Amino acid sequence: MRVFVTGATGNIGSKVVEDLIAAGHRVIGLYRSEDKAAALTAAGAEAYRGSIAEPESLKEGAARSDGVIHLAFNHDFSRFVQNCEDDRHVIAALGSVLAGSDRPLVITSGTPIANTVPGEPAREDNPIVGSDVHPRAASEEAAAAVAAQGVNVSVVRLPQVHDPLTQGLITPAIAMYREKGVCAYVGDGLNRWPAAHVLDVARLYRLAVERAEPNAKYHAVGEEGVAMRDIAEAIGRRLDLPVKSIAAEEAEGIFGWLAGFAGIDMPASSEQTRRKLGWEPTGPGLIADLEQLRVSER
Repeated sequence: MRVFVTGATGNIGSKVVEDLIAAGHRVIGLYRSEDKAAALTAAGAEAYRGSIAEPESLKEGAARSDGVIHLAFNHDFSRFVQNCEDDRHVIAALGSVLAGSDRPLVITSGTPIANTVPGEPAREDNPIVGSDVHPRAASEEAAAAVAAQGVNVSVVRLPQVHDPLTQGLITPAIAMYREKGVCAYVGDGLNRWPAAHVLDVARLYRLAVERAEPNAKYHAVGEEGVAMRDIAEAIGRRLDLPVKSIAAEEAEGIFGWLAGFAGIDMPASSEQTRRKLGWEPTGPGLIADLEQLRVSER
């Protein structure tokens, strides 16, 4: 099949492109700047210029495809709420092209919006919070809206996606640790963040678009929950920084805009996803990748 991939030059998207092509699919990859087009072409994809800042620019790519994987997202977290609302408009634009067909649209969300059963990990079939509680839920609200218009849409919810270079929200946390000279965790540090290796995540996106199951929810989770204390200690060992516990009211001084996440326990299960898709993560764990951090950036 011919798959239109937004975010095709990003850390996850580039691996999705490679996995799709290796599996025999053709790829139309979205790019915004000319320096990214060459990488797409070299990977064997067709480069398609457009931007999520201009949702209308994406429609032709979707129209020419047999399915769409939507990964692009503005990761400027200083305007996170607006970025989530912008994603709502992008999904609506993509859906308008696919409505009334069986062509799949796979959109991206986050596992925390399904952490709605106290004391238990987020599960694929849990009820979810609304965008008034967690802004990222706007993407799933948009998915529900286009599904009502006849779009075959499914959702991949992401944990902290990692390799030795990037680790989701942990990457900006590392920058904050470097700046403050200490690797902190809140309280006992036993709150957990789910994680998955980027190559496992890429394979899951391919399986999701191939299966094309309407309204499916998938969790790209390799590890159900890695304790924040273990994360801080791994980073501290690698960067030779002290590690300490801080009180909740001190979190903003260390983590800045990340303070609201730093002490939250948000484990997530992928049991249903594995059963449905036969997906079995095989990549290294989060701590193993953190042990490979580049110390030269200190």
